[in-house]
Amino acid sequence: MSSSSIKIAIVGAGLIGPRHAEAVVKDPDAKLVCIVDPNPAAEAVAQKFDCPWYTSVEHMLSSSSRPEAALVCTPNHTHVTISKALLKGGVHILCEKPISVDVASGQELVDCAKENDRHLLIGHHRRFNRYVIATKNSLPSLGKVIAINGLWTIYKPPGYFDPPTEWRRLDTAGPVFINLIHEIDILHFWFGPITRVFAEQSTSQRGYAAEEGAAITLRFANGIVGTFILSDAVISPHNFESGTGENPMIPELGRDCYRILGSEGSLSFPDMTRWKYPGKRDWSETLDCERIIVPETKIPFELQIEHFVKVIRGDQEPSCTGRAGLRAVAVCEAVRKSMKRHVPVDIPMED
Repeated sequence: MSSSSIKIAIVGAGLIGPRHAEAVVKDPDAKLVCIVDPNPAAEAVAQKFDCPWYTSVEHMLSSSSRPEAALVCTPNHTHVTISKALLKGGVHILCEKPISVDVASGQELVDCAKENDRHLLIGHHRRFNRYVIATKNSLPSLGKVIAINGLWTIYKPPGYFDPPTEWRRLDTAGPVFINLIHEIDILHFWFGPITRVFAEQSTSQRGYAAEEGAAITLRFANGIVGTFILSDAVISPHNFESGTGENPMIPELGRDCYRILGSEGSLSFPDMTRWKYPGKRDWSETLDCERIIVPETKIPFELQIEHFVKVIRGDQEPSCTGRAGLRAVAVCEAVRKSMKRHVPVDIPMED
């Protein structure tokens, strides 16, 4: 660790915070200076990483552990309030997705970062996933992309919703803003902005305020159309985590969760199977099948921390800005609006 290492705090020591902490301590250009969380259980997390524990952002900002940057890993509905306090305290922010639970408050956060001349990055870490990057690089080989099909279908066990994370039962904590928002950002990364959605909500199995899923149609600004099935209450291997093995809590199964259909070929993700005609395009011809080899890289959380440090130092431009994170929120907000109103919803293009 160099003397010029960027001092980073982890705010929120629940499910995802410790994973980010692991990534910070592995980076020689970053230094984990503290854990911030009011829950007494966070003290054990701080002890594990041999750093101070604070119960509030205010306490941390007035301490000797004051950081240059922070990762905000708290419940969704707290992202804006906590991130604003940090920005006003002069701290650069990498905020876990979503940036906010609605567009209006997310815009306030984007404005706050600009007013305080601090970086605001959003933790859509899958932009650093090796399969996501390989897919983006392979898109030109498919010709003109016409349509896509996506699935995020999995079973969240009852304990997922129990204390201290009972906030996951809330209306703002269903899979649209917890899980689909990751997928929307991937789709934006691959294909550009989504401009219209229509969603039919699935039937509730648990009875919580949080939705459990939906069937969604998508239209992109460039004319691509798509369908997406979302559910956290079904038994299925078709989801990003099971497909890529990215989350160590979820066994890797390697099944596809996206199919990208183009004028010159198609590609399934993350098994990276590409189908093309060897000669003329004719349904009477036999398609060739090719498996694209994807080289090993560091895990996305580690690459994201490296990127965050480089952005703070002025060596790179942000991969996912507050504005890009806000765009994903706008789509998710439109999905929820469509579910409730039973009509298609347009997403404005203006920034």
